[in-house]
Amino acid sequence: MTDEFNRYYIRIRAILGIDSKTIFDKLREALGPDAPSYPMVRKWAKRFREGREDVSNDPRSGRPISVLTDEKIERVRQVIEDDPHSTYDDITIETDLSRGTIERIIHDCLKIRKVISSSVAHKLTDEQKQERFRICRQSLEKFRNGTWRLCDIITGDETWIYHRQIGR
Repeated sequence: MTDEFNRYYIRIRAILGIDSKTIFDKLREALGPDAPSYPMVRKWAKRFREGREDVSNDPRSGRPISVLTDEKIERVRQVIEDDPHSTYDDITIETDLSRGTIERIIHDCLKIRKVISSSVAHKLTDEQKQERFRICRQSLEKFRNGTWRLCDIITGDETWIYHRQIGR
């Protein structure tokens, strides 16, 4: 049940003179854990007894949600293309956008993330996938031939590094 349906129920019961505790108990009996809290029932019952008819929420002031436009996305993309080593602070200064907006654009719209110290796309091109596959096969072949040991290969989320410790 939505909040508005609950408020219609509270409104009718409050107009009929039923106390807030009884209204709450009946809602809890019908809806269980999905019922509104007692303070909420008491608040809305009081409003309806005072003559309020609207069951909708009152408009609230507050910080508006930032709208992502193609222009903002393109500005962020351009800053990153000009300097792939840009930090969020650099991009904030260049574009005059908030850090949260920049993070949303970079991660959700552009699908870019930082790896090492430069930005790379989340999705690889077919050529990049083929190159990774070739390197993996080459590494596996070196491992099978005994040139490398398993402990010589360090893997991470996106980076594979061959590590060979020179004897002391």
